[in-house]
Amino acid sequence: MILKETVAAAQAGMRLDDGAALLFESLSKTRVRRIVDLGGCTVNGTMVRVASRTLRQGDEIVLGVMEPERFKELVYTADSILYEDDEVVGICKPAGFNSQRTPYQLKGTVEYAIGVYLKCAANGEPVRIIHRLDRGTSGVMLFPKNRTAAARLSQLLKEGRVEKHYLALVSGSPPAGEWLVDQPIAKVGSARYGVARPGKEARTGFRVVAQGDGAALVEARPLTGRTHQIRVHLEHCGLPIVGDSTYGGVAAPRLMLHCRSMSFEGRDGRVVTVSALPDEEFQQICGQNGVFGF
Repeated sequence: MILKETVAAAQAGMRLDDGAALLFESLSKTRVRRIVDLGGCTVNGTMVRVASRTLRQGDEIVLGVMEPERFKELVYTADSILYEDDEVVGICKPAGFNSQRTPYQLKGTVEYAIGVYLKCAANGEPVRIIHRLDRGTSGVMLFPKNRTAAARLSQLLKEGRVEKHYLALVSGSPPAGEWLVDQPIAKVGSARYGVARPGKEARTGFRVVAQGDGAALVEARPLTGRTHQIRVHLEHCGLPIVGDSTYGGVAAPRLMLHCRSMSFEGRDGRVVTVSALPDEEFQQICGQNGVFGF
């Protein structure tokens, strides 16, 4: 829920938490401070992380109110990093976490956790996001450590020179052991995409990894980078991903889509591959559908 109010003369000169508690009658001062701490508060369009900030008449306060039970802490340590050199850090994003900040939060996102790991606040470097995974998707993400690395990796992604492999548990029987979907994708709803013309070119290669009873584990290799590309192309094939309610998938505790690996050419010319096995929950749900073998 997004709440907006404008500071009146009566709140001018107050602390942000005191003034907001008066403007937003449904929120206590403690709740306002929690929203500020999570990164869900902006004043005049700029995120504010200090509850003691002084308000001025005419300031526009926007609060993103997130259900308390939805917040989960996310921390990366040296032991949980998949790959790191002087240019890039590779991590595994868990399912259920946003890749980057939302109107509701900064804390509890991969962006914030990586910023803490890289000590971005201390060195003044921003967290540079060059690609994203949907909230429900798990797996490999890459974060450049500086502007030069961000420009180089972004160019590799744009040119299709980063090889990505995903695992998806789908309902139904694949049409072949391997196949290619070459169908354009366009936005067809507020948060939904589909195969449509006119649309943006989109190509995905698929390969069956394991077959179960009415379900299959497939490897997806997106050759272009469209929003929801794998999900849309699998729905188009009559193979919705388990747990993908947006695209007709059967109910499951999580979206059964995982970025297994990403490969790219390092600055020194060698090929760097960052890989992450699916988590235990992913493997359990596969087993429940009679699908084994990773």
